[in-house]
Amino acid sequence: MPATLSALRAGTGRRLLAAFRGEQTDRVPVWFMRQAGRALPEYRALRADLDLVSMTHRPELVAEVTAQPVRRYGVDAAILFSDIVSPLEAIGVELAIRPGVGPVIASPLRTPADLRVLRPFEPDLDAPWLGQAVRLCTAELDVPVIGFVGGPFTLASYLVEGGPSKAQEHTRALMLSDERTWRALLDALCDIALASAAAQVAAGADAVQVFDSWIGSLSPDHYERYVLPVVRRLFDGLAGLGVPRVYFGVGTGHLLELMARAQPDVLGVDWRVPIELARARVPATIALQGNLDPTICLAPWQIVEAEALSLLGRAPARGYVFNLGHGVLPATSPATMQRLVELVHSQSVRNE
Repeated sequence: MPATLSALRAGTGRRLLAAFRGEQTDRVPVWFMRQAGRALPEYRALRADLDLVSMTHRPELVAEVTAQPVRRYGVDAAILFSDIVSPLEAIGVELAIRPGVGPVIASPLRTPADLRVLRPFEPDLDAPWLGQAVRLCTAELDVPVIGFVGGPFTLASYLVEGGPSKAQEHTRALMLSDERTWRALLDALCDIALASAAAQVAAGADAVQVFDSWIGSLSPDHYERYVLPVVRRLFDGLAGLGVPRVYFGVGTGHLLELMARAQPDVLGVDWRVPIELARARVPATIALQGNLDPTICLAPWQIVEAEALSLLGRAPARGYVFNLGHGVLPATSPATMQRLVELVHSQSVRNE
């Protein structure tokens, strides 16, 4: 990386990475989950003749899509454009990512024999485009690049259900009825996630977020017994990479204390839990990220502004990153997101 760009990244990246470390910043940093793609017309123009899997295999396109929201919105971070199932596709799991649906698995995994498809993920051999894309992003952008992986339960739910599911009934049935197979499945997925994260960080990613989106369907007892042990192993492994680690799930208000036991550096909070209550329930050593309801961004600007200011007024004074409580919705106006970034930056100026 050229020295001038390296210095620029160090300066602009300080805000987000300092907040991830629990420090007070000059103003609240902001980025959005699913900021790349979906709502952006420039992304839809690129995507017109390509499927998502094909796009992820082309580093120059990944870098372009990753950079688009940084240019348009002025966010404090980029998140790599990819999908949590990309490593699974790379090792030979037959799947498709269908617009408006999500990952669809050709042959669901429900028996010990089915797990044979989950061989170790070797990024340099299986997905050389992954590291190439991250390197392009970090060379071209003046903000931190966040890499990401899928959480073990969420990846398992796609594999076992065969696609997205609100209740994960087959997944939870396997978890409760065949604990040996369940643990073997989650251990394999944990190893795949660790290999993917390591490759992204080696290529220059400044942080890693674990998306365990569907753990909210679990009771606290079931999460603690069947999922938390492998999540702790995942975060223990990520600790060796030397970058901030973020943990996020949807509908997890009843799990926050247990998720904190995985010892992430940052805990993402969805919109169902007031941010000040999350701060009271999570150890002060863990920074918080969140948690504006994504549907608010579909409302008139006056409502978006009022809700965002309310959140900023209740957010922690340090160790806080403004984000949505889930991803940017496809119908969201890019102009609204740009104004939201400007609002957060202008209304959260602090003396360091």
